[in-house]
Amino acid sequence: QVQLVESGGGLVQPGGSLRLSCAASGRTFSVSPMAWFRQAPGEEREFVGRIRLGSGTVEYADSVKGRFTISGDDAKSTMYLQMDSLKPEDTAVYYCAAMAHYKGRSFIRDRDAYDYWGQGTQVTVSS
Repeated sequence: QVQLVESGGGLVQPGGSLRLSCAASGRTFSVSPMAWFRQAPGEEREFVGRIRLGSGTVEYADSVKGRFTISGDDAKSTMYLQMDSLKPEDTAVYYCAAMAHYKGRSFIRDRDAYDYWGQGTQVTVSS
């Protein structure tokens, strides 16, 4: 059984930093995309960024580019999200997700293309 478990959320002041982790178990994701999504109250779940653990290839949503960094440890099947220069609008529940297999470039940012999801971790940016 595949499980994704996030950790590292919390409350931080604007301009601060947080690091989220997502540990996968039950299978490896060396070639299948893993991604971070987030969902603010009343909003749809949106793509934050993704990584291919085997190659380290990453991409980001424009809203977080230059502030967030995704990295991973393929041997541990773990993905990280380093969030710097946090803004109140980054407040959301953050989810990690993974595809069972690569479905094509056009699906990378499509939440419906991801087969496995973590339980989510709350990130609140407030003074």
